[in-house]
Amino acid sequence: MERIDTLLINGIVITIDANFSQFQNGAVAISGDHIVAVGESADLQARYTARETIDCQGCVIMPGLINCHTHVPMTLLRGLADDLRLDVWLYGYMLPAERKFVSPEFVRLGAELAAAEMIRSGVTCVNDMYYFEDDIAEALAKAGMRALASQTVMQFPTPDSPSPDDALESVTRFIEKWKGHPLIVPVIAPHAPYTCSGSLMRSCAEIAEKYDVPLHIHISETEQEVIDCRRDHGMPVVNWIKKNGVLEAKVICAHCVWIDAGEMRTLKNAGATISHNPAANLKLASGIANVDQMLEIGVTVGIGTDGPASNNDLDHFEEMRLVALLAKGSTRNPVSVPARTAVRMATLGGAETCHIGALTGSLEVGKRADLIVVDLRRLHNAPLYAGPANPDAIYTQLVYATKAADVRDVIINGKPVMRDRALLTLNEERIRNEANAMGQRIATFLGEREGDVLRKLAAIGGVQQEESFEVQVKARVNDPATIIAALKGSDFTVVRHVHYRQYDTYFFFADDDSRLRYREDERIDEAGKPISNRYRLTLVGSEKDREFSHSILLSRSRFISSADRSLRFYREYFKPEREVSVEKDRLRWEMIFQDEELFLNLDQMVSPKQEGYYLELKSRTWSRRDAERKAQVISDALARLGISDAQVVREEYVDIAAKK
Repeated sequence: MERIDTLLINGIVITIDANFSQFQNGAVAISGDHIVAVGESADLQARYTARETIDCQGCVIMPGLINCHTHVPMTLLRGLADDLRLDVWLYGYMLPAERKFVSPEFVRLGAELAAAEMIRSGVTCVNDMYYFEDDIAEALAKAGMRALASQTVMQFPTPDSPSPDDALESVTRFIEKWKGHPLIVPVIAPHAPYTCSGSLMRSCAEIAEKYDVPLHIHISETEQEVIDCRRDHGMPVVNWIKKNGVLEAKVICAHCVWIDAGEMRTLKNAGATISHNPAANLKLASGIANVDQMLEIGVTVGIGTDGPASNNDLDHFEEMRLVALLAKGSTRNPVSVPARTAVRMATLGGAETCHIGALTGSLEVGKRADLIVVDLRRLHNAPLYAGPANPDAIYTQLVYATKAADVRDVIINGKPVMRDRALLTLNEERIRNEANAMGQRIATFLGEREGDVLRKLAAIGGVQQEESFEVQVKARVNDPATIIAALKGSDFTVVRHVHYRQYDTYFFFADDDSRLRYREDERIDEAGKPISNRYRLTLVGSEKDREFSHSILLSRSRFISSADRSLRFYREYFKPEREVSVEKDRLRWEMIFQDEELFLNLDQMVSPKQEGYYLELKSRTWSRRDAERKAQVISDALARLGISDAQVVREEYVDIAAKK
């Protein structure tokens, strides 16, 4: 008899080979890191003597599950900011927390936590994408997990790379270090077409081709991403990445919720694959990928959980079930994506998606021994109809009834990592305690800023200027023609004249006397048509700092920031107690008067509607003495313009609008 290392016997063996072969009283023989035989228990027991024999009575022996797309360190961020839109969740909470906390130590702990959870869920291989991927690879390899470790590359600075050039150099060293490892496949991961330029994606594809490693990228996760790509590049997302050489590599596309049939065929013809992430796409309301059509066209599709912060778990049995149910519900076809297909997508289909189908994903002689034993003796699995007369019943049992907690044993690369539900390579208690401590630190950081508008503004970046002061006065004007005529006189030297339509939304907060203004400046040409837009956020205090003669006031703008998100984003992120909107038609003059630079605005309030016009005269200042001098200059300018004290208005536009 031939001596081997491990023999699993007396289980229902599902191989997921080309014929979906099954053995009702089956066995799997393992020698070293690979499978040497699969068949009936009696036959294999007669042929082999094993160092260890595992009785799998009442269990299924099947290939390990493969998580085709996730961000494993984000286990430490799950539950942090749920029930938000993707942009608010990502830019308002995830990225600020990552900027503050992500480090080699952070990702190692998150990877350990994820590995423990995935092994318990029957996952033997994961395709990760994150920062400090070298440290993640170390942690996963130590845990005994097979992994594609995808090092993120972006156009802008990330926690582990100050620039794209640094990122490319780092990922090259990373690939050279890990290529050929028995468990880790190094992968280059240009994050997405909206975070990478065309040239950066091309550079990533060239590295992937040079080293013959996969390329992992987010594609068409949201409808807005598709709209933006068509607007900016004049083509769909898949066409855009193809134009930039991405599809020359062995590509793994995460999500693909919003690709059409033509894009699916393009991916198929290029040998690119798709990771379908049903739970995360549902939770973030990104949509439902048309998996039924993808499979019909012939695209290779695997299953991923996405990151635990957007899922919020790594339960691959749950994902299998969702894949089958969503396909049926969205197509109204109960035979769409049957259970057997879902199981294949989670195993061999996942391996093929990750471009390692020749290595793992099915129980076949010569393949790596990555397998799990699933206990079917629990109450929710009774009765069990699996048998020769109904070969598909075992797949429906696994997809529609079985839970992740039913996984009893896990073997990866021929080595046990979980036996009788006890983890063998990870210290659960230590991981749990350290994860809870990290979670407390993150919660404190985010909690402290929630009541502080300034800190929330700074957290999302883009702050351009602090403590901007100006001296200003506002007055009612019945006839704007007299003001315009006066500006043509010799006292004023006009440097620049611009016409705007301004849309202001003011946010007010219950426990903060500041107000935050979101402004869209729409520049108008001589024909009255819009020609450009500018968006800004301005945080100001509710009180003026000082009053000078003629009710000229010294005001302070605490922070000014560009506004590169939608009004809806800021509303959902800042959560104001109330808001007030003002729409104005503004004529602006930049001019010199008495050797000082002044700005004159001639405004008409369009909404809420006000009769007549308002004149604003202001100048920037930097000291009290300078402010006093400029207040006198503005007072003299008012006199030249024929503005009396009776016309001066102390209220801001938002205060006028609030009365309506």
